[in-house]
Amino acid sequence: MAAKPVIYVLNGPNLNLLGTREPEIYGSDTLDDIAGRLEDQAQGLGVMVDVRQSNHEGHLVDWLHEAQAHGAKAVLLNAGAYTHTSIALHDAIKSIKVPVIEVHLSNPHKREEFRHISYVGQAAMATVAGFGALSYSVALDAAAKL
Repeated sequence: MAAKPVIYVLNGPNLNLLGTREPEIYGSDTLDDIAGRLEDQAQGLGVMVDVRQSNHEGHLVDWLHEAQAHGAKAVLLNAGAYTHTSIALHDAIKSIKVPVIEVHLSNPHKREEFRHISYVGQAAMATVAGFGALSYSVALDAAAKL
């Protein structure tokens, strides 16, 4: 039996603090809560998820490269604050053929003006934002159907 396609779910800085960090913006779900629901959803979609988090930009770049090298079906990327600052992530997304979907819990366009620019979004194939933890689920459903 062939292995199930893998979708990487990459999370950037401060997302390890979900559930306690500004719950009025990011909700009360922890990253583990979200990961557990994604694993259950993935099973029903016939894919696997590989959920990771790092506060270090270089790890995210390396994992994007790894997704390409390992033949991932897609990447869901919540780059956190790096969304608005990282040309390195922009370039890493552009350098791989794996489809990348940008994910945000909140809607950056309804927040501070500096959050309105997304270097990640400029390189990603699509963005899902503003649905809280459901943003990941919507993105996973789309990625599984690619």
